[in-house]
Amino acid sequence: MKDYIDAEFRKALANMQALAADAPLHADLQRAVEACVEALRGGGKLLFCGNGGSAADAQHWAGELVSRFYYDRPGLAAIALTTDTSILTAVGNDYGYDYTFARQVEALGRAGDVLVAISTSGNSPNVLRAAEAARARGMRVLAFTGRHGGTLAPLADIAFRMPSDETPRIQEGHEFVGHLLCALVEARMHPRDAG
Repeated sequence: MKDYIDAEFRKALANMQALAADAPLHADLQRAVEACVEALRGGGKLLFCGNGGSAADAQHWAGELVSRFYYDRPGLAAIALTTDTSILTAVGNDYGYDYTFARQVEALGRAGDVLVAISTSGNSPNVLRAAEAARARGMRVLAFTGRHGGTLAPLADIAFRMPSDETPRIQEGHEFVGHLLCALVEARMHPRDAG
């Protein structure tokens, strides 16, 4: 058991070191923050979607923005498309599971909004359809995927590809980069020293 634990720590550390050394990811993160800030300052919103652990990330990050991250400030317009069971089950029943997020994007999304689409494989059909719906509406798409990006990465304006093929490492990277995104959006929208 100790060997397994040690190996997992080594893999997690290697994953974080690879992220830290990824200069394009750093530049993409700055661009993503600017896209989110532009949407929010323009009266728009951020929509989040994903399945399973990625659904939890969608809800987590939306919660960080609506409530608070590092400090108290006004709430920011963010919606997790993973939370309304009546909508999810109605769309799933009437149109099929592949449309659970796309239908919400069609109903709630507007040009200038941002969709944050999370899929460790980059191939989740309902996340892909959400990205397609967002692009059709003139929204920006930020994708969080694994190393290869899947079909999702080419649909995105910015794709955060984690440097791993293992789902736990991909999710750990998503959580870290997602927290950075929330912290930086919070700081840009409501700087602490602005009083």
